[in-house]
Amino acid sequence: MDRPTVLSIAGSDSGGGAGIQADLAAFTWFGTHGTTAITAVTAQNPEAVRAVVALEPGAVQAQIEAVFEAFTVSAVKTGMLFSAPIIRRVAACLRQHRPNGLVVDPVMVATSGARLLQPDAVAALLEELLPLATLITPNLPETAVLIGRPIGTPDEARAAAVALAQRQPGLWVLVKGGHAEGPEAEDFLAHEGRLWGLRAPRRAARTTHGTGCSLSAAIAAGLALGQAPLEAVRQGKAYVLGRLGAVARVGPAAWALSPPEALPLAAIHVNEYRP
Repeated sequence: MDRPTVLSIAGSDSGGGAGIQADLAAFTWFGTHGTTAITAVTAQNPEAVRAVVALEPGAVQAQIEAVFEAFTVSAVKTGMLFSAPIIRRVAACLRQHRPNGLVVDPVMVATSGARLLQPDAVAALLEELLPLATLITPNLPETAVLIGRPIGTPDEARAAAVALAQRQPGLWVLVKGGHAEGPEAEDFLAHEGRLWGLRAPRRAARTTHGTGCSLSAAIAAGLALGQAPLEAVRQGKAYVLGRLGAVARVGPAAWALSPPEALPLAAIHVNEYRP
């Protein structure tokens, strides 16, 4: 039996809820084989990041090369990259190997507030990595950094998605609406002058730690399975919604997202906006 391989280039979460650990859970759930290149080791739990130790860029490159040497990599996702030197080394590797699908989750700040991307690394992300991406998945604060202006309304989020997509031919941009308010969470997906809104009911959960990682990993798995980007995004959003509905207690005051029993695809409503 053939199984597509997906590579996650991201940080390790010692609490198991986000980062590489969440990515592997998503890859497995969708029936793909997960491989990893760890960029940084974090000492964290659902409440706080206690420490971050970044790996040397050469060590990150060695992991990526080892994976491409032995596996047929169908898609790649990047998460926490931490520094400009790591980003430049990752980009060089991806330019060499040219995976069919690259999902870039521009992780900047943890749910707890800890910075996971150094300020001087944003320019490297924009200049080195985004030109290689198939799809990027910024949340609203990350979108504001990438676009260079604040975002306070759905109209501004939609305009930002379109503006980011116009920076590069063929790029898909998913601006996530989880940080907004209201009974529904709407994400905006832009591509070559077209714009879709993907709505889902907002679920009150004990934790949202790892939702961004889970979404981008699920989208990468969908691309590896041959899905079109819009389909992969809808499936990924359903996967996160399912995880939010399957939160489990894992400590005296700690909760974690669990794998869903099934994908609640019917709860994801797709609407195409007029340009």
